[in-house]
Amino acid sequence: MAIEIHWICDDQSLAEHCRDWQQLPFVAVDTEFMRVDTFYPKAGLIQIGDGQRAFLIDPLLIGSWQPLADLLENSGVVKVLHACSEDLEVLLRLTGKLPQPLFDTQLAAGYLNLGFSMGYSRLVQEVLGIDLPKGETRSDWLQRPLSDTQVSYAAEDAVHLAELFNVLRPRLSDDKYAWVLEDGAELVAALRREVEPATLYRDVKLAWKLAPQQLAVLRELCAWRERTARSRDVPRNRVLKEHSLWPIAKNQPSNLSALAKVEEMHPRTIRQDGEFLIQLIKRAASLPAEQWPAPLPEPLPIEASGILKQLRAIGQAEGERLGIAPELMLRKKALEALLKSGYPNGPYQLPDSLRGWRRERMGQALLDSLAGAGETR
Repeated sequence: MAIEIHWICDDQSLAEHCRDWQQLPFVAVDTEFMRVDTFYPKAGLIQIGDGQRAFLIDPLLIGSWQPLADLLENSGVVKVLHACSEDLEVLLRLTGKLPQPLFDTQLAAGYLNLGFSMGYSRLVQEVLGIDLPKGETRSDWLQRPLSDTQVSYAAEDAVHLAELFNVLRPRLSDDKYAWVLEDGAELVAALRREVEPATLYRDVKLAWKLAPQQLAVLRELCAWRERTARSRDVPRNRVLKEHSLWPIAKNQPSNLSALAKVEEMHPRTIRQDGEFLIQLIKRAASLPAEQWPAPLPEPLPIEASGILKQLRAIGQAEGERLGIAPELMLRKKALEALLKSGYPNGPYQLPDSLRGWRRERMGQALLDSLAGAGETR
């Protein structure tokens, strides 16, 4: 069946259509973008599905995004997306706003135990019995004109995303529907939580092995790398490779030839930023001790893996009872944060990352399990 496609190529047309969409119970939203050599995604196309038609917005021709921003923020219109973390970045970059309420069809599939982290094509096949053509995902969405196959691919995404919502929503209990929206709100909140560049050193692999003075160097390196990647709009590894951070902080090279010998150090980095990096290292290394970061906690020991397994089992059992994909129940990071809060002898505290219905339904059982584990040791 041919899809009815409407192009939106100017501000007035976008404003008129957004007024219409404001009256709908939901809209399907998808984006096509490029992110090969940039820090930020570059929007190539925005697709909206209203249940019958596909609307293709050309972002290269739109000057005012306020009408779409208003639609995204209209709490009376559910925004339907799939595996949407990068789509959210595109929308935030274009409009300054994020969708709420947000219904992610990939999450909905998990809540219905159809599968965890299902790709879009597979979910469409599973739920709608439609085989989608492959091959356009990685094509050039900034080229003009777009090819017929690109246009067809983009339009199908918008239409079938709306169809997915129409099929999945009635299958969800009211509780599960609320939980899908709750998880959607958490995705939005996580993107809104601006990462402070000065905290990124904590995520570097093996950073816990460094002394506080070395951590001071690592902190400045990571913060500079993040700010520079954003300001130059290039990938972080184009500024300084991930694998170079730790050895620089540990060995603190004091000249360009020593810096050039660091693992995975790119000659371009030496040419472009080498002198600056030497000065940054010297400056950070000579900070007074009271300005050094605190030592980072060691990872959980191997003996803790048995307790983590026990905690995961609580989520799996609850998932089985509720008919939810077990992987959706308790995130590994939340369980590790819980265990680190009091390991080995307690008392333990539920981490902030364990929120909402998961905290209500499983929080006490997790604490009880840890109390029991403490007694048996």
